[in-house]
Amino acid sequence: MPKAAGPRTPLWPELATHAARLSTVATRELFARDPGRFERFSRQGAGILMDFSRQHLDEMVLGKLLELTEAVGLKDYRDAMWRGEKINATEGRAVLHVALRQPPGANIGGAEIARVVMAEREHMLAFAESVRAGRIAGSSGKPFARVVNIGIGGSDLGPAMAVKALRPYTLDAPQCDFVSNIDGCHLEDILETADPRATLFIVSSKTFTTLETLTNAHTARAWLKAKLGEEAVREHFAAVSVNHRAMDEFGVHPQYRFKMWDWVGGRYSLWSSIGVSLAIAIGKDQFLGMLAGGHDMDEHFRTAPWADNLPALMGLLGVWNINFEALPTLAVLPYDDRLKRFPAYLQQLEMESNGKSVTLEGRRVDWQTAAVIWGEPGNNAQHSFFQLLHQGTPRAALDFLLPAKSSCGNQPQQDLGIASCLAQAEAFMNGQSAETVRADLAQLQVPKERIEELIPHKVHPGSRPSTLVAFQKLDPATLGRLIALYEHKVFTQGVVWGVNSFDQWGVELGKRLTDQLAPAVRDPDGGHAVAPGVGKIIAQLTEWKKGN
Repeated sequence: MPKAAGPRTPLWPELATHAARLSTVATRELFARDPGRFERFSRQGAGILMDFSRQHLDEMVLGKLLELTEAVGLKDYRDAMWRGEKINATEGRAVLHVALRQPPGANIGGAEIARVVMAEREHMLAFAESVRAGRIAGSSGKPFARVVNIGIGGSDLGPAMAVKALRPYTLDAPQCDFVSNIDGCHLEDILETADPRATLFIVSSKTFTTLETLTNAHTARAWLKAKLGEEAVREHFAAVSVNHRAMDEFGVHPQYRFKMWDWVGGRYSLWSSIGVSLAIAIGKDQFLGMLAGGHDMDEHFRTAPWADNLPALMGLLGVWNINFEALPTLAVLPYDDRLKRFPAYLQQLEMESNGKSVTLEGRRVDWQTAAVIWGEPGNNAQHSFFQLLHQGTPRAALDFLLPAKSSCGNQPQQDLGIASCLAQAEAFMNGQSAETVRADLAQLQVPKERIEELIPHKVHPGSRPSTLVAFQKLDPATLGRLIALYEHKVFTQGVVWGVNSFDQWGVELGKRLTDQLAPAVRDPDGGHAVAPGVGKIIAQLTEWKKGN
């Protein structure tokens, strides 16, 4: 199965030649040459329309990118993932998040994997429905009105993003909050208004040892114990973990425990019991709808030809922008405020997956892997950082996420959002020439000498590449499709670059150093060995802690 990474194939210099050929051709000129460009550079699948006609490429480039899928063996890697082979080579693990959203009878990953997935799904959803209905209640018998998910990274970003995105489906559910940061401030804010008799905590940590999660969990436990007594703890704590001994010592209710598996990475785990808080928020049927949407995109990725395959095309466009157009960042711009946490979710998905500098074989890469992902809801972005994107010296690629229908029932305002999104996509592509500026100002009867002064300030270069990802409405199935779309995009790029998209060794170093430094911060006079510069910072912070 292993083949040469894309940069080590003959196609890479060919793509570089095409990039040089197009370097003096504006994207608006490509449109002018080809009236059918939209039809040639847009695709639909699994309820998603992907319009990449504003990308800075032509059919020759697209053809070479599609050839790249064969050169790197994308089909072989994809099929190996579906079979449950251990494509996460550095950790010796399978990669089977696609199995988490399979329907009954699909047997993705094999019969045994399918069996345990279905059993755990049934257990988790039964718990979620019982919490929603008040059949599972607090120690005093009072139904849970508040659910606090305590996790970090993949145990926080996915469900937190999805609960925000699917708010219209949460109206009859307990309020769901998500706590991750170790500083304790967010948790404190929640506990200030929480009723301990009606609060359920869910500790999401595969090992039950994650520093941030366990610190917050122990703070929440101490709060609950102080309010209701030690005997109440087990009725108010659930957990998603494999560490049964630690859960026993903490006091988690034996029936409120949910499994994780080593063949699912944290950032791909929303579909598993890590999503129990989401299931409580939106209910069983809507959670299953999200799984079904994800599976729709899985089947599209698994069966569609590469030329029509949305995740593969999105991944290849990213490779083109990063490696040949010298665009190291991607701005993700949703035109529905309920997707405001989606860019943050994608930050972990993409940058933790493909933020690597060695190949699967352990060789240093000499090409860039992964973009820096960032973004905000579109209209907010227009009034903050779009100025830089339009006229600044740094350049970025852009993904616009655009629903046709309002998710809050206010279609007139959503129509304005649609117009804003399409206008920005056109402006980024076309720019504004000196001739256009001159004509516009002349029509306003601005004096000629003033026109010439203003022209340099009003010119927009254009040719800022963007992809429009459009869909009917933000609902559970659509959210599932969007998440799976980007998951498989990441997979495609990892295969092209020859990196392992499923380990995250870079995360571990900081964790280890935190464990080493925490004693010195807590006890600065205890003689703990630290680097000289760090010791001086700790000394200053210690002095400040003594003040008001």
